[in-house]
Amino acid sequence: MAVDLPLALIAATVKIEQPQAGGNLSILGTGFLVNDPQPDGSPRTVLVTAGHVFDNMPGPVAYIGYRTRTADGGWKYAPLPLTIRSGPSLLWTKSPDEDVAVIAVQAPPEFARAAIPLNWLADEADFADTGIEPGDEMFVLGFPDGLSANPEGFPILRSGHVASYPLVSVPSYPRFMLDMRTYAGGSGGPVFLASPIQRRPGAPLAGTPYVTGLLASAAERFAWAVALEAPAIRRAIALVDQTPPAAAPPATDGFTVLPPPPASAPAAANAKP
Repeated sequence: MAVDLPLALIAATVKIEQPQAGGNLSILGTGFLVNDPQPDGSPRTVLVTAGHVFDNMPGPVAYIGYRTRTADGGWKYAPLPLTIRSGPSLLWTKSPDEDVAVIAVQAPPEFARAAIPLNWLADEADFADTGIEPGDEMFVLGFPDGLSANPEGFPILRSGHVASYPLVSVPSYPRFMLDMRTYAGGSGGPVFLASPIQRRPGAPLAGTPYVTGLLASAAERFAWAVALEAPAIRRAIALVDQTPPAAAPPATDGFTVLPPPPASAPAAANAKP
């Protein structure tokens, strides 16, 4: 059965925020959930985001903007806390080379079910087989300027065209540019093709969901964005079971956005390895 990739990714995409001193501002980003089973085969959900989103959060707890169903069939924004630091140690897996971070989470059951399969993330061969070219349209989900599509906390869907060349994924430069204006709060959002391109006969991606990467950085003044290719995300996820906690780097300038989550949120919890 064909997958509606935009709807599937909307369900898996969440706001990440950390209230700052005084309670008026938050540091904010976007993330998405991936189904990454543990080595023994038991289920595990990981949250993927841009590395600088967590780097910019000096506190030990961030809030993940989950959404829950209400009794009347609607939705409710229901952020839950997530411990991301323990003293000087980082609790997320940080890529040593690229702007991507991964952390295991105990997501609500409906969000664990919404986590996308790992094989939806393109690998190096997928980029070559699909033949993506400058001018092809891609889509991005996120929370620009901390805004949601509605009070229920759904992400905003935006689009841009590939603006760089070449697009054959290689570890030495796993990035590409998009001609779209981006804003603080969108970093870490998934970048994807709504309909796989099949320029080469027999390409294996026909009808297959295809996540090309995540939004890593932007230059609003010049109206372009840099996306980190999905193979780099795959490499970071592969490190989750191999990487011991790292020392926390100095926090850099954060993103000022909307008011923080309610103070009544429950205590923080992380998934156990």
